[in-house]
This record gives sequence, C-alpha cells and structure tokens, in this order.
Amino acid sequence: MSFQTGANPVPTQDNMSKENRHLAHFGPDLWGDVFLSSPTEMDMDATTQLEHEELKEEVRRMLVTNMDKPSQKVHEIDAVQRLGVAYHFQKEIEDALQIIYHYHCSHVQVDDDLYTTAVRFRLLREHGFHVHCDTFNKFKDEKGKFKESLTSDVKSMLELYEAANFQLHGENILEEALSFTKFHLNLAQTKVHFPLSTQIADALNRPLRKSLPRLAARTYISIYERIWYPRPKFSEIRKVRFQNSSTFAQEGDKRIFMTKIACLISLLDDIYDAYGINEELELFTKAINRWDINCMDQLPNYMKLCYTILFNVYKEMEDLMSEQGKSYRIPYAIDQMKILCQAYHAEFKWLHEDYIPTLEEYLSVAIITSGYKLLTIVSFIGMEDNITKETFIWAFNDPKIVRASTIICRLMDDMATHQLEQVRGHIASAVECYMKQHGTSQQAAYDELNKQIKNAWKDMNEGFLRPTAVPIVALDRILNLVRVLDIFYKDGTDGYAVVCDSVKASINALLIDPISI
Repeated sequence: MSFQTGANPVPTQDNMSKENRHLAHFGPDLWGDVFLSSPTEMDMDATTQLEHEELKEEVRRMLVTNMDKPSQKVHEIDAVQRLGVAYHFQKEIEDALQIIYHYHCSHVQVDDDLYTTAVRFRLLREHGFHVHCDTFNKFKDEKGKFKESLTSDVKSMLELYEAANFQLHGENILEEALSFTKFHLNLAQTKVHFPLSTQIADALNRPLRKSLPRLAARTYISIYERIWYPRPKFSEIRKVRFQNSSTFAQEGDKRIFMTKIACLISLLDDIYDAYGINEELELFTKAINRWDINCMDQLPNYMKLCYTILFNVYKEMEDLMSEQGKSYRIPYAIDQMKILCQAYHAEFKWLHEDYIPTLEEYLSVAIITSGYKLLTIVSFIGMEDNITKETFIWAFNDPKIVRASTIICRLMDDMATHQLEQVRGHIASAVECYMKQHGTSQQAAYDELNKQIKNAWKDMNEGFLRPTAVPIVALDRILNLVRVLDIFYKDGTDGYAVVCDSVKASINALLIDPISI
C-alpha cells in the first residue's frame, strides 16, 4: 500500500492470465535523466578551505563565550541550527544548552520575553531536556487565556507556535498555544510583508519539528536570515557546505543499500497488492521466509527476478558489514523483510476474501506494510560504532517511538491514497475500516485518524527525552524518515506515486538547484 512506485510491475514472460491483477496506469517518470546532469561536488581550493575553517572558528568562539548571557546564547544556537551547520559544533551546543538548562531550572527568576522563552523551550525540548511547559503561564491573563496583547508581536507568536509543536501528552497549555497561534498567524499572514508572510505560511504548512533540517536550512538561507539574524558570515559558511554537498545524500555504500531496499519495498508492495495472484504469492512468501537462493525454482519468472535482486542486495551489504565486524546487524533486516512479506500476504488474503477488518486489526498488519520499521532497521546498519546490537534489539521489539513513526506513515499514506486505490481494487484502508466499524462519514474517519497522528507525534517527542533508550543519532533517523513522509503525503496529497509541485520543489532545492552566493 505504501511506497508505491506509481509504475506497473515488471512484466512476466510466463503465459499466465492477468485476471484479478489490480493494475494501475500512471504517466511517465517525471525526472528522466535529470540526476545524471545535476550539479556535482566541487572541490574547494586552498583559499576557500582556509576561509571555511576561519568561519567555523568564529562561530565556535561565539558559542563558547558570554556564557553569563543565556538569553543571547539561545538565539545564537538557534541561528546555527537553522543554518544547518550545527553538526560542526555539537559539543559546544551541548555545553551551552546544559548551562542554559541549569540556569532556567534554577530558582533564579527568568524574566525573558515570549520570543526568547519560546525559542529556549523549543531548543531544550529538541535536545531532550525536561523543561516544563508551565514556563508559558506568565503570558496568560487573569482568566487563564493567552494575552491578546501578544498578537501584536508576530515573530514571538511564530516562535510560540514552533515551541507548541514539541508538546507531550497532557500538556494542555501547549495545546492552547497551538490553537491560539494558528488562529492569529493565519490572520497576520495577510497583513505582514515578505519575507515574514512567507515564513508564516511555511511554518503553518510544516513547523520546524516536522521539517527536514537540510531543507529548512536551505529555505532559511534564501529568505529569512537577513532579517532574523544579523551575522552574514553564518550564511557564508552554510552556502559553502551546500555548494560542496549536493551529491552527499546519493553517496556511500550504506546510503545506496537503503535506497535499494526502499525501491524493493515498492516493488514487493506492487507484487502483493497489484500483480501477484494467490498461488504465486503463497510460493513467494514461503521462499522469502526460507531465505535461500536455491528455493525459488517454482516461482514465476518475474518473481525469480525480484527474489534474486533482493537476495543479492542483502548479500552485498552483508559482505561489507562482515569486513567491518558488524555482520550481526544484517539478520535483523532479513527478519524484518520476512515479517513485511508475511504482512503483505495477509493483506492480499483480506482483498481476496473481500474482508474489511476493524481499524485495530487492520493497523496490526498495516503498520508493518508501511515499510517504515524495515527502513528504520536498514538505516541503522551502516551507522557508526555507537549503534550496538542492543539498538537493533530495541528497534526490532517495537518501541513506542518506532510504532509512532509507523502509525504516522500508515495513516497519512492511507488518507492520501485510499480513494484512487479503491477505484482499481485494493484492500480497505484505515479510512474504510474506521467508517465500516463505526458507521461514520469519511470526514469523521479523517478526523479520528488525524487525532491518532497527532498523538503519535507526541509519542515521538516523548521518545527524545533524556535519558534516551538508544543514541540520539538513531532517534534522529526515525524522526527524519517521518519528516520525509510528511513531505510526500501532506494534506492528503500522494506525492510519492505522482510527484506534486511541492515535492518537486523540495527535491529540486536539495539535489538540483545550487544555492546562489
């Protein structure tokens, strides 16, 4: 159901009937060979390299000085993060946030304005510090409502909105802040000038918590930094990194492995829910479960091809991991692939039997077929040494944050794709399951599923609080996978099967269009 390629499956040479194959017909690929001619990485000359290092040192000095001014430090850290260079200064940022956190949580009266309070709260929550949302109580009136006078400061309202997106379960004041800021920012958007109007529109569409950091930084450099933070050298250092990192996401054996697995998930998904017939899928699922290249003799040709490719992709990565002494990682990805195919087969049986499960029964299978748990485990395989066997055991056992990511993926996917899928013949989605189970309208189903997505985001936020169960870099992988999903399926748009304008713009900004200097 999810990660569909939008293209017809690999044709078979077998003389088999295509009856009951639920094929879809999409237009040609949008991209063609554009990535073969997109900007390539450029080496920096010695002068540029020296300038780059000097800029880094200037930022580093800024982060470690004036520690007695925590409010100022908050804005400096925010600027460094928004410009996408925080990975250069992880220790300096961590040390500064520790000081800010202890200062904020001490008995010292912190009398900052809403803007600083909101930015500080967001940064500390983002980095896993246990800060209390009651810090915003001072911005309420005697009736317990946020002061109307706050609405005149649009930048502060925008920061309160961003902070509210880091809410946990039961934080009613942040729920109130979210509603309050959304309403007034929508009003303000038509009254303020560019670029603030654009920033409001972007934030309302996708807050920082749900934004890919690299894409958010690209936007920040292009539009906002000149009025939000008067340090032009910050922009220079980020532009250098963008100019020299255009192919970064496409390089490396580990990234290639994950990309191949994502493509194979699409192919397998199409085989199970669009092309395969019952007898074929029974054989294919058993072959996957045996995980033996010698057990595919009875498969039709198109399945033999898929099975061989799948087996070889895993074998290549297993060989690489063995060289690094990390071969223990591969079996977790193999086992999760087996589980995925078993879940695909269960969904096929539902379709074959014209069965509509309850929402709970549906999700027990469909969050697996979202493919996000497999991608999470696969994304860990090529990571650094602090990702241990315990990290894989943790991920495999369905922790709350991983489950939350799969729920977000599945429900956003279903709401975006279910109408088209039902036309060509498909199992009932979460929308149809909820409607049948509760006898409700489609809009009522949307409302409930959006509520579950919102609660899943709170689970995501909770998973980052210290001490974390696994290294932060692993949690960041989970979060960024969900952020990608938000780009594809925002507002019910299926941007994966059919690339829409917003998805195209994001891909262009990241991989094709160089940033102007």
